[in-house]
Amino acid sequence: MTPLTWLYVPGDRPRVVDKALAAGADVVVIDLEDAVAPDRKEYARAATADRLSDPQPVPVHVRLNGPHGPWAAADLAALADLPGVSGLRLPKVAVPEQIRRTAEATALPLYALLESALGIEHAYAIATAHPALRGLSLGEADLRSDLGVRADAGLDWCRARVVVAARAAGLAPPPQSVHPDVRDLDGLAASCARGRALGFVGRAAIHPRQLPVIARAYLPTPEELAEAETVLKAAATEQGALALPDGRFIDAAAVAQAQRTLSMAGGA
Repeated sequence: MTPLTWLYVPGDRPRVVDKALAAGADVVVIDLEDAVAPDRKEYARAATADRLSDPQPVPVHVRLNGPHGPWAAADLAALADLPGVSGLRLPKVAVPEQIRRTAEATALPLYALLESALGIEHAYAIATAHPALRGLSLGEADLRSDLGVRADAGLDWCRARVVVAARAAGLAPPPQSVHPDVRDLDGLAASCARGRALGFVGRAAIHPRQLPVIARAYLPTPEELAEAETVLKAAATEQGALALPDGRFIDAAAVAQAQRTLSMAGGA
C-alpha cells in the first residue's frame, strides 16, 4: 500500500528516533536539516549513521542537508550505502541536475523536496531527471517564504503543480507537507481533507499524535468503499459506459477510480 504517514524526527536525538520507530508511522524520516542546529550537524550525522548501520523495523528515510551548505556531501558519503536507509530526501531541489548528481553517488531511492519558485517551475523536469527519483513533495514553509505568500490558499497552484508533475512522470502521488501546530488536530483533519481533494495521498507529521488523524483522513470512508464496490460490480456485468440504478453514469475512468479506492483500503 502507498505510505500515508511520514514521521519526521530530529537526527540529533537518538532516543526520540527510537520512539518514532515504534510510533506506527508508515515511514520514519530522520532529519539532518532544519530540525538540527548547525553546531549539532556532525553529531546528528554520526548518530544517524550508527543507528542505521543495521536494518530497521520500518522504512527509514533521511533528509539530508541542503545542496548549497557545507554538510550535504558528508551526509551523502556517510549514509549512501547503509542497510537501514530506505531512501534519501533531498531538500531545496531546484534543478534536475541535483537529482542526477546525487543518483551517481548512491543506489538508494531519492525523493525531492521542492521549496522554491524555481523548483516549482522545474517540477516535471525534476520528476523525470533520473529513474532513482521515486517521489516529489513540497517544503511549504520555505516555499511560502520564497513566494511571500501569507494566506494558505496562495500555495494551492503550487500544490496542484506538484501533483500533476508527479502523475505525469509516473510517480506516486505526493504526500502533503507538515501541519506545524501539533495541538490543532481539528485543523489538521480539515487541512488533510483539502489536500486529499487536491490529489495528495498521505502526509508528513512532526508528532506521533498527528498520525491517526492523517491516516483516517486519507483512508477511504465506508461510503466511498461501498460506492467503489457498486461501480466495480456493475462494470463486471456490462462492458463500456453504463448507468447505475441511481442514474449516475460511469465509464472506464470511474472504474479505474473505484479500483484505486479499494486498493487504498487493501481490498484490491
